[in-house]
Amino acid sequence: MSKSKIRCISLFSGGLDSMISVKLMKEQGIDVSALFIDTGFGSTKDNRAILEKRAKIVGADFEIVNIRDSFIKEILFSPKYGYGKNFNPCIDCHANMIRVAKALMPKFGASFIITGEVLAQRPMSQRKDALLQVKKLANDLEENLLLRPLSAKLLEPTKPELEGWVDREKLLGISGRNREVQLRLAKEYGFEDYESPGGGCLLTDERFSNKLRDFIKYDKLESEDIELLKVGRHLRLREGIKLIVGRNAEENERIKELKNSKMISVDVEDLPSPFSKISKNADNEDKMLAAKIILTFTKAKKDEVYEVAFEDEVVRATPFESRDEILKYYL
Repeated sequence: MSKSKIRCISLFSGGLDSMISVKLMKEQGIDVSALFIDTGFGSTKDNRAILEKRAKIVGADFEIVNIRDSFIKEILFSPKYGYGKNFNPCIDCHANMIRVAKALMPKFGASFIITGEVLAQRPMSQRKDALLQVKKLANDLEENLLLRPLSAKLLEPTKPELEGWVDREKLLGISGRNREVQLRLAKEYGFEDYESPGGGCLLTDERFSNKLRDFIKYDKLESEDIELLKVGRHLRLREGIKLIVGRNAEENERIKELKNSKMISVDVEDLPSPFSKISKNADNEDKMLAAKIILTFTKAKKDEVYEVAFEDEVVRATPFESRDEILKYYL
């Protein structure tokens, strides 16, 4: 197989490590299809444009692969290798991404897969034994198609190296959390726009993980619920009724535009206020409580009655005397 016809798939996060991994392949004359595997938990914002821009910078084609439904059903709640510090099933998640990429190899005409993983950079998923567990779980032990260019010289040779598709000597041997080599390469390559280390997955975030744990106490998580978990103040009212209240103009618009079959929209009439959503099964008492909470986040006068619209129903309410009265409902 001539190098001019070789293509690989890159699991692409838009971070510096994945950008350098792609660049190392391009320098060897290998075409790259950069895939962002969308589990739903990658970011609080739509970063498609940023990812596409970064893929273009390193000379790769770009595509987003949505696996939200299957990730929830098959990985999130039953990981073989458990969770990290929070709700992050890192080993199972990485292995699943590789399985997804392997299944797409015929579509892209790819011969192997690369990732930006660095040996010992992360305590759970990038130990040497964990990298092997990922290969095993991804059913890649025999095929040996998974190449980690940044740490390749510290790992066993892969098929792309053994077959001569990739020159092992031009790969790297990085280990640990020190990013001196990556930052030097970023400067050499002229990269100015790349993700800071340590970000990325919301499942590693304690506050988000707590919101997710609370959610599954009362409801079955579906892909339509993920985006609402990322925005607003989250409160639990009586009998597990959920209230989400926007914190700023950007969140108000986001909450307004998100469709969710389990919730209805709430807005205050004739008063600047945060846009909100509440559980569809909320009764009149729940709506009255929600109205008082929402009004408390506005400049409503304490002794004045306001109308709060719950889609086709209007509730008349006054705000609480103090925001301290709301604290017990916060997640």
